[in-house]
Amino acid sequence: MEVFVKNIAEKLENLAPVEYADYYDNVGLIVGSYHQKVSNILITLDLTEEVFYESIKKKCNLIISFHPVIFKPIKNLIGKTFSERVLIHALKNDVSIYVIHTNLDFIWEGTSAYISKLLKINKERVLIPKKGTIKKMITYVPVHYAEKVRNSLFEAGAGKISNYSHCSYNFDGLGSYMGNDKTNPFSGKKGILSMEKETCIGVIFPSHKLDHVKDALFKNHPYEEVAYEIFNIENINPYIGLGFIGSIEKEMNEDDFLFFLKKEMNFFCIRHSHFVGKKIKKIAIVTGSGRFGIEYAIKEEADVFISSDLKYHDFFKSEKKILIVDVGHYESEKISKNLLKSFLDKNFTSISIYESKVNTNPVKYFY
Repeated sequence: MEVFVKNIAEKLENLAPVEYADYYDNVGLIVGSYHQKVSNILITLDLTEEVFYESIKKKCNLIISFHPVIFKPIKNLIGKTFSERVLIHALKNDVSIYVIHTNLDFIWEGTSAYISKLLKINKERVLIPKKGTIKKMITYVPVHYAEKVRNSLFEAGAGKISNYSHCSYNFDGLGSYMGNDKTNPFSGKKGILSMEKETCIGVIFPSHKLDHVKDALFKNHPYEEVAYEIFNIENINPYIGLGFIGSIEKEMNEDDFLFFLKKEMNFFCIRHSHFVGKKIKKIAIVTGSGRFGIEYAIKEEADVFISSDLKYHDFFKSEKKILIVDVGHYESEKISKNLLKSFLDKNFTSISIYESKVNTNPVKYFY
């Protein structure tokens, strides 16, 4: 069975919608064509020249990178930086590059979920919920068409609240309208005021499902002009956001927990704040750069906060309330390769999918 870049992109974007990427990020197809036939895939955390040569050696014409090879606009392409050279190599060798970054961080089954499974942490909710991920639609439908339209909205992804599906609010009323001579009214006559018994249907849906929900409405609503309203709402989705808060089954001493963390995640070394003399039970994690999560972890009364790229003064924020742990940026995100490979292996069995063997960590340790 032939597989195209478009097929891979659609699967990845069903897993982690691009709409969830942070404002500064650059995700999706960066180089290449959606219509390119895929031979093999190479998955990497960072796309360096060495990784690109590895893709050629493995005959991969699609590279999936966690970190974007282009973060800021490029004014020219002359090979003065490694990222420019990678782009030139990709264009010359007809290799497509796809990036999945913060959108993978923000989803419930993303990078933090993978770490929670490795550490056997029971995830409870996201640590920092992402705003603007829920929309609400209200529409008005002839009573006898209400069930058909309502079910079509459910099938398009509307009406799901946490562990409940098919959620909506409905009430009946009278709708009025009068069409001019260019109209073809569903009922009534042109130029005459008509009154129709209608059901008002209200549903919420994830913001990235907007086009699907609108398409379902227009395809199943009987009116020539569909009456509907869409709102951005401030409700928090507990499953979309950065990091997570959870707990381990059996509490540990602080030093025992750090040994456990280092062993299970295969970390070279760990930086941490002073021990506070608490048992470790409740855990907050933000993969990658997460210094902004310290205050959230303290507010959630977590026993430990795990992240990376923490500065000297960040460790003072412990205030003897929480153990703050820095495991390293590369170290906290390297698991993204295995997460993506496992996902794609289940969905595409006719092509070979490789994890890059190149250690792209730019930070080295002298010991």
